[in-house]
Formats: sequence, structure tokens, C-alpha cells
Amino acid sequence: MADSKAGLWSIWLIFDPRRALVGLFVFLTVLALLIHFILLSTYRFNWLEGNPALRSHAAVVAPLPAPVK
Repeated sequence: MADSKAGLWSIWLIFDPRRALVGLFVFLTVLALLIHFILLSTYRFNWLEGNPALRSHAAVVAPLPAPVK
């Protein structure tokens, strides 16, 4: 068991931790932006222009008229 844990820390002798973490941060940021732009380009998941299907439900959920006295 000690032999299996002995090799875990040695990966950082090969890779510089600062460069590895910066590279990971850049990769995840680019991936997140890519996913968001792909979603913005679709009709269903475009949250900036609004989903027309959601707007049609607004008429159904309109408030009831005031009661007559």
C-alpha cells in the first residue's frame, strides 16, 4: 500500500503545479464559454431573447379580474 501512494506526489516533479493549475483554469473557462455560447445559439435555451413558449404561459397564468361588489 505504501508503494501505491509513493507515486502520487511524484507527478508534480514532472509538471509545474502553477502551470498545471493555470492551464486547468484556462481550459475550464474556455469550455464554460463554449457551452454557454452553444446554448445561446439554440432556440430553446436562449435566455437573452426569451423563450416564446414561456411567454405563452403568461397569458394562462394572468390574474383573475377583481370581484364585483
